[in-house]
Amino acid sequence: MAHTEVQALNDSEVSTPPRLLYNLNDKPPVKDALFAAFQHVCAIFIPVVTPGLLITGALGLDPNQSSYILGMSLFVSGLGTFIQVHQLGPVGSGLLAVQGTSFAFVTPILAVVTTSLQSGKTPEQILSLVMGLCFFGSFIPIILSRFLHLTRKIFTPLVTGTAVTLIGLCLIKVGMFYMAGGGKAKAIAVKMPDSPQSFGSLQNWALALTVFTIVGVCSASPNRYLRMGSVIIGLFVGLITSLCMGIADFSMISTLPIINVPIPFRFGLDFDLVTFIGFAVIYIALTLEVLGDITATSMVSGEPISGHIYMKRLKGGILGDGINSLMASILGSFPIVTPAQNNGIIQLTGVGSRYVGYYIAAILTFLGLFPVVGGVLLAIPTSVFGGAIMLMFGTVAVAGLNILREVEMDNRSFVILAISLAAGLGVTSLPESLEHFPSAVRSVLESGIATGSICALVLNLVVPIAHKEPEISEAEIVMESE
Repeated sequence: MAHTEVQALNDSEVSTPPRLLYNLNDKPPVKDALFAAFQHVCAIFIPVVTPGLLITGALGLDPNQSSYILGMSLFVSGLGTFIQVHQLGPVGSGLLAVQGTSFAFVTPILAVVTTSLQSGKTPEQILSLVMGLCFFGSFIPIILSRFLHLTRKIFTPLVTGTAVTLIGLCLIKVGMFYMAGGGKAKAIAVKMPDSPQSFGSLQNWALALTVFTIVGVCSASPNRYLRMGSVIIGLFVGLITSLCMGIADFSMISTLPIINVPIPFRFGLDFDLVTFIGFAVIYIALTLEVLGDITATSMVSGEPISGHIYMKRLKGGILGDGINSLMASILGSFPIVTPAQNNGIIQLTGVGSRYVGYYIAAILTFLGLFPVVGGVLLAIPTSVFGGAIMLMFGTVAVAGLNILREVEMDNRSFVILAISLAAGLGVTSLPESLEHFPSAVRSVLESGIATGSICALVLNLVVPIAHKEPEISEAEIVMESE
């Protein structure tokens, strides 16, 4: 068989997700595209700004500096999304791959902040160091992306399927945290344990479960508009309900500036080799995690998860992540990646068109330049967002199981999968068990996605493949007996 025919067969091995209303290269009507885009933005908004909120809070920055960093997180996410979906030369996956700030770097950055503050550095000096570490670290995925074609036997369906499954399962803990009220509710619980807005209160659960139910029912509906609008309908009902209950908080809007002007290298660039080693390990682990994310996006979009097209998407997607993270550090934000929750949006809405990404990019960029608009979304209670994203994480886990379904589950595969899931879910459920590990090691292992994915990758390389005994036909058995 000719090479081109073999290539065509490999590239035709596409996944079989639920029927999409709009496939990757379809151009939905503007109203449908905007409808889907707003749901992606609602899903990604909180995860994009949360790392910045945690880091700026730890640094004790003034409102102007904080709002600038948060705005640039959204602005770069918008530019990065455009680069990923549009494909500028070899850069970008060409999928509906929304970009967002990575949670993986929150722990090591906070560790740098704590250590630096204790040593007497100013917040501005610390920001310069953080931006420098992120700037030089961004070259790691850029370089790794150029050699992915040499690793086809390493990143097998068993490895990528395990990574995608762990992405969904590990993020369910985040979904539960949001449903119970999130960080703000945790702070209220310390001061006023009996407050109806405290963490885990019945009020928070009522809001979250209402949204969760609405999103689930609409997603399962045969009506295309209910399915496409499942997340935004759930969030809208949650917002109206919270307004009626008087718990939607719009107080922060008055403190936000009218516009953010991007300023390259606003905080400067500093560097420390010892600290950089820990960051480098995280970038490597995150590259493996992104492989799973891109595989999941291909899976739910009905695109190939093997062959030339798939490998090209992986290389372009990881190269895009690296360049986008480089751009983020230049503009004063933190590394961005292809996050998992938006894969759930594709599956729930049935809209996998990459053209929706252009609308998402425009909205995120606009929100980054005009933070007052984003403040309206921040006014929605966290439990409302939790009810929507919980179902998304569940669908990502199912996408991973669909990939694993294609794997021949012999004893070797069974053991590798069991160990990887146990390791990943173990550290996710009890991260404090790693507190005596070196900080550089702990910052990597605290991510259950990274831990489980690394386990699957290493075990897949070192565990020998059992040679099957040739099957003996019934005719041969009869001949031997004679």
